[in-house]
Amino acid sequence: MATDHTSVEGFLADEAATLQLGQQVAACLQAGLQLQLHGDLGAGKTTFTRGLLRGLGHAGRVKSPTYTLVESYPLPAMTVHHFDLYRFSDPREWYDAGFADYLAADTVCIVEWPQKAEGVLPQADLTLELGVAGEGRNYRLAAHSETGSACLSRFQTLTAAN
Repeated sequence: MATDHTSVEGFLADEAATLQLGQQVAACLQAGLQLQLHGDLGAGKTTFTRGLLRGLGHAGRVKSPTYTLVESYPLPAMTVHHFDLYRFSDPREWYDAGFADYLAADTVCIVEWPQKAEGVLPQADLTLELGVAGEGRNYRLAAHSETGSACLSRFQTLTAAN
């Protein structure tokens, strides 16, 4: 795993490794954070989110919000909103749908296809880029704010201990 002060890179051999990465990131999150997910169709964005939600204690079903645009998961410590903006044709749809109101101090917002709301979506605290690499996936987790840097630092400490 390659690291610097603002990003961590690694390889995910299979779906189980992607779920584990989600669980590890969950252990580092704090409310008020926005995490943007980048990657082609089938790159593992929803699988990662499933692992993250499991890591936060959600035991129910986790489905892709491709058609609903957002799925919300009220948890004891925070509410997680999982957005999929793939079907957006104009960035202003972010405002039209009322999604700006979901960004709050007591939530974590996970946004798939954030480029579809470019110019209206606030800067991410963290980004996760997933890319196909043979039978597995490469990933890069990067911080873009103080909140994101604190999360990334906790992630690096956690993964170094394992």
